[in-house]
Amino acid sequence: MLRRFEFNQVYQPTREWDADPALLGRPFQDLMLPVADGARINAWFFPADAESPRRNTALLICHGNGGNISHRLLTIRTLLRTGASVMVFDYRGYGRSEGKLCEEGTYLDAQTAHAWLKQQGITAIIPFGKSLGGAIAAELALREPVAGLVLVGAFTSVADVGAEYFPWLPVRHFNFIKYNTAAKLPRIHVPVLIMHSRTDEIVRFGHGEKNFAAANEPKTFLELQGGHNETLAVDADRAVAALDKFLGLVDHRQAAPR
Repeated sequence: MLRRFEFNQVYQPTREWDADPALLGRPFQDLMLPVADGARINAWFFPADAESPRRNTALLICHGNGGNISHRLLTIRTLLRTGASVMVFDYRGYGRSEGKLCEEGTYLDAQTAHAWLKQQGITAIIPFGKSLGGAIAAELALREPVAGLVLVGAFTSVADVGAEYFPWLPVRHFNFIKYNTAAKLPRIHVPVLIMHSRTDEIVRFGHGEKNFAAANEPKTFLELQGGHNETLAVDADRAVAALDKFLGLVDHRQAAPR
């Protein structure tokens, strides 16, 4: 019963389609990608403009725990403003993706999307993790070569969030799903950008501060405005400006001789 309760708190997928990617008025590819364990995941890829200096850079969206990729059109539109390519994928059990949901499975799904980008000749892949996706993006940065890491409204761990929401329960004693972002960050050695709102009502601001403290240099923190699911709508211009500056740092590091 406790395992099922935890699962339902962490994962809240929907199969229903909310919007069509064609609404963005951009070329895109609708993909079904095979995962190593036999599952198949649905993904959308939006290439950068052919003349963009960042056409070989891709922001890989690891979305939050609710809905599916059809609910991420605003995020995609915002990230495309950086001039980079953008890819978003659904974890198994979300939207049109197949397979049984579990923590390790979501990590494999992210690796699958990463592998596809590499096959397309993308030379700088930057995981962009929102909320739950922050832990998945951080794990991807440990498992695969990435050029940077962006976390937005990301929690430190499932146990930390659970202890805040259910202080009367011994959450840390029966916690099975980990998603421990803060524990991963000290082992990541690429530029990190963390964005968090002080008025985030779901993942408190302190999570962003602790994640930032755990990350290695070079790192940047941007305090956004708005609620947990509103920051990229309420504060899009400042977020894009911070992303553009961050991508400039990544571009410089990519160009520097090793």
